[in-house]
Amino acid sequence: MLDPKKALHGVFGFPVTPFQKDLSLDLPALERNCDWMAGYPFCSQVIAGGTGEVYSMTPDESIECVRVAVKAINGRMPVVAGVAYNTTLACYMAREMEKAGAEALLVMPPYYINAPEEGMFQYFEAIGNSCGLPLSFYTRDWAAFSPSQVKRLLDRVPSLKMWKDGQGDMRKYQRIICEVGDRIAWVGGIGDDCAPGYFAVGCQAYTSSISNIAPKLSLAIAEKGLKGDFAGLAALMKKYVHPLYALRDRSRGYEVSIMKAAMEVLGHPAGPVRPPLTNITESEWADVRALMEIYTDML
Repeated sequence: MLDPKKALHGVFGFPVTPFQKDLSLDLPALERNCDWMAGYPFCSQVIAGGTGEVYSMTPDESIECVRVAVKAINGRMPVVAGVAYNTTLACYMAREMEKAGAEALLVMPPYYINAPEEGMFQYFEAIGNSCGLPLSFYTRDWAAFSPSQVKRLLDRVPSLKMWKDGQGDMRKYQRIICEVGDRIAWVGGIGDDCAPGYFAVGCQAYTSSISNIAPKLSLAIAEKGLKGDFAGLAALMKKYVHPLYALRDRSRGYEVSIMKAAMEVLGHPAGPVRPPLTNITESEWADVRALMEIYTDML
């Protein structure tokens, strides 16, 4: 079994899921993009994650994306696969993604936003018992946990080996890491713009949507973060990351839409987003093109 604590340091690549104009899967484009990204030393690629629009796909579409990615990556790095929705579907996805070659799972919170602690713990237990893969919890949106809850969850679910923060609350994340210690891998997951904070509190890796357009930049961010070069990180944030995230902040869901537009500008097939996300406006394409000119020295 993959040991995330030992094996996954640096940057997780987060490929988008390319779609055709009719919003059907573009699997040849996914294969090309994953193959290209695997040419860079990411610690893993995460397929059917949030950037991969898992919530807009059927479970079988996500499973097929994992099959395609595993083939394209061809052992150059582990594939982490996203599972979601509810206990029954997440367990089905976990089993099939393991068969497809995934080496770990990124578990999204269940769809029901008012789940009690015990129900959440049972959700994770069921997924862990359904397969032989290590799990990572993505603590996004409403699924925020206290340090004591994290300790109890780890005691209940032995296969939970990685924690991907999606809250961006460095105060609480630091408390969780300090209280729980080195039992699992701590990963920053809300965005490239939060990488300085994540490395400052002790994360061993972060997840990067910028990996879709500028792998060299993602890797430079991780290198400086792991070395504690926060002045160097600040320079990268100012020149490249903050301008990109300013575009992403223009509309809800643009964290995917802007990345897909940037990929298209740079010649990487991405296609449109699926509802409930929306594509960028015509006028915003010029802004994306102008920003990609700034990125030239990182391509």
